[in-house]
Amino acid sequence: EDEDPGDIEDYYVGVASDVEQQGADAFDPKEYQFTCLTYKESESALNEHMTILASVLKVSHSVAKLILVNFYWQVSEILDRFKSNSAQLLVEARVQSNPSKHVSTSHPPHHCAVCMQFVRKENLLSLACQHQFCCSCWEQHCSVLIKDSVGVGVSHMRTLFPLLPNEELRKKYRRYLFRDYVESHYQLQLCPGADCPMVIWVQEPRACRVQCNRCNEVFCFKCHQMYHAPTDTPQSGNANYISAHTKDCPKCNICIEKNGGCNHMHCSKCKHDFCWMCLGDWKTHGSEYYECSRYKENSDIVNQSQRPSRSTYSTWRGGKNHNKSLQLEAQTYQWIHEKIQERVMNNLGTWIDWQYLQNAAKLLAKCRYTVQYTYPYEYYMESGPRKKLFEYQQAQLEAEIGNLSRKLERADSYDRGDLENQMHIAEQRRRTLLKDFHDT
Repeated sequence: EDEDPGDIEDYYVGVASDVEQQGADAFDPKEYQFTCLTYKESESALNEHMTILASVLKVSHSVAKLILVNFYWQVSEILDRFKSNSAQLLVEARVQSNPSKHVSTSHPPHHCAVCMQFVRKENLLSLACQHQFCCSCWEQHCSVLIKDSVGVGVSHMRTLFPLLPNEELRKKYRRYLFRDYVESHYQLQLCPGADCPMVIWVQEPRACRVQCNRCNEVFCFKCHQMYHAPTDTPQSGNANYISAHTKDCPKCNICIEKNGGCNHMHCSKCKHDFCWMCLGDWKTHGSEYYECSRYKENSDIVNQSQRPSRSTYSTWRGGKNHNKSLQLEAQTYQWIHEKIQERVMNNLGTWIDWQYLQNAAKLLAKCRYTVQYTYPYEYYMESGPRKKLFEYQQAQLEAEIGNLSRKLERADSYDRGDLENQMHIAEQRRRTLLKDFHDT
């Protein structure tokens, strides 16, 4: 019977054990401990954290939830802050007093400030701010927010939740709430696979490769994009635009694009208010609404970002060539599979006897995948001895990739020992480069 040839994209699986590595050469930052959790498992773990913190701080479950989300589930930091200044901790976590119930006045009928209608007092609702609106307007407002995926950040949603008009909207809010919890947790990442409900948990968050055990999606845990070692962060054609026109929120680091004239920025994720120009806290900033006196923007930043660069094109071309070769390796893998199948059918050995050819094809793809991301890494390196060393190791890896590719294409002209020796050399070059330059 034919064995399953597997997939060329599975080149991370099962090859390392076939290429013997010793000492420092055994280092591989791609090897990373992580756990795949289901929705129920991750929800249970999050609720357990909330319950424990609520018990320690002597606060309600909902307050513990707010604190954990605002401090990215860093329990040790929360406890330290609580011991030093518990009141300040609650302020920073945006914990407010319980919202008031239905507001009563001595002058009926009552007036809704949104729809301008006069309504009965039992149909008016206000929060801690004492602004009162009719339940119908509250319902429409919350429904729109949740449909636009904004409802998670709404204060006092616990009070407004019963006003949601149907169960479908309530379920959607619960999903968004769960997503918000996971995204705020420094040890968790949602699987980016299409319609995949899995959550990845790691002990120590790093820019390392993880793979979902349900949909087999492979990605970088830190940036949630394609795995890109040794490059620290995936670069794109819009990198210069992003650098010139966006900034990171100084509190939660989410990327924000300015779409108005005022320098007063409000982060929709963590609710932090800051100045666009100096990134200072808006509370202590002052009244410079349109021109910040603390910072003068260097217009050269935008101008420099618009200048074409030969090194940019060279970097793009080098990475693109290896990416194209990586796609062609799928054809080589299929050719090898057919060749092995033919030999097995002619009683020239078993699948196990010829397995090393498939391992060589997987390793070749693995090395090409790594080398394509060395180009953006090289582009952002400062000139000096370290960059020269990197370029040397990059060239050595590319040379061994070429040797392995040629020997694999002419496998009939080389014995198994020669091919496996070339596999060892190529893998050694790959791991050496990652060991010296990949930030783990």
